[in-house]
Amino acid sequence: MKPMFTSSATAVGGRDGRVVSEDGILDVALAMPVPGSKKEATNPEQLFAAGYSACFDSALNLVARKQGIKHDGSEVTAHVTLNEAADGFTLSVELDVLVRGVSEEQAAELGKIAHTVCPYSRATAGNIQVDIFTRTTDDAE
Repeated sequence: MKPMFTSSATAVGGRDGRVVSEDGILDVALAMPVPGSKKEATNPEQLFAAGYSACFDSALNLVARKQGIKHDGSEVTAHVTLNEAADGFTLSVELDVLVRGVSEEQAAELGKIAHTVCPYSRATAGNIQVDIFTRTTDDAE
């Protein structure tokens, strides 16, 4: 394995604290997502969703380029859920994958292959539930 780069961030105060990247570009307050709360802060699940969706979209576009499949744009929304289980907490993920300008079959195949390429998918394989839903139009059905 040849490292390409390493990113670092430090959290202080856990879910009610702050997280700052080594270079200071990411510097955000953290808070538990409490319904009705007006606190302007993020949470670890939002940060994971942001990273996973960006990574998966990049993997999808890499796969499309390698297969010579042209499309009219893509976007990935990651829905990350914190679940309480009998033995602790776990995450689950739903990836809503939109690939414009291809057939439903092509979109599904791109999503399936991207799931084998994306580093987040590879890291979570066998550890958490990840469901992928592909579509080719902007209207979520």
